[in-house]
Amino acid sequence: MRKYDRMTDEQLIDELRSGDQGVMDHIMDKYKTMVRKKARAMFLFGGENEDLIQEGMIGLIKAVRDYDPEQGNSFSSFAELCVSRQMYSAIEASKRKKHLPLNHYISLYEESENHHDGNKMQLIDTIEPEQENDPEALYFGKEYTEAFVEQLKEMLSPFENHVLYLHLMGTDYKKIAEILEKSPKSVDNAIQRIRGKAEKMLRRGD
Repeated sequence: MRKYDRMTDEQLIDELRSGDQGVMDHIMDKYKTMVRKKARAMFLFGGENEDLIQEGMIGLIKAVRDYDPEQGNSFSSFAELCVSRQMYSAIEASKRKKHLPLNHYISLYEESENHHDGNKMQLIDTIEPEQENDPEALYFGKEYTEAFVEQLKEMLSPFENHVLYLHLMGTDYKKIAEILEKSPKSVDNAIQRIRGKAEKMLRRGD
């Protein structure tokens, strides 16, 4: 394995395609942390984290299979995109089967306890995507979250639902745009609309 440590990702792919099957195990081990991190960020409400990790590893295998250095992208960027797409496709499949509603993954918005001035802080402005937090630290109350997300979901378009989900995975605007085949500007506008709708719900006490 030590010889692989000295090789770039692109060299590893060339070595694999030349018949060195040991490279695959090295690549899987090298990128397993990235896969786990994305699975953790996508914390499934009522789901199994290991299922997401499995889907992510499938995406990684597809990245190894399909990577083309002539396209000008690094393998690491391409692998991350493939992993995100695979996880996203798995969630969509579950949604179609009505096993897991799309926005039941992690708590997005909630008001914290009252501060000394009597105001409440909106967690919408404190939760950032793909933090190194334990999923439980991002899940602020099952009952409240279920009710809030169900109501928020009704206010969002399908595109906004998808953007929100990918954003919380830690996917940047450019990659979200690639996955959903939209412009980065459209993604940014969608996030601003989502933020506005959630804040409106909080203000009126939904």
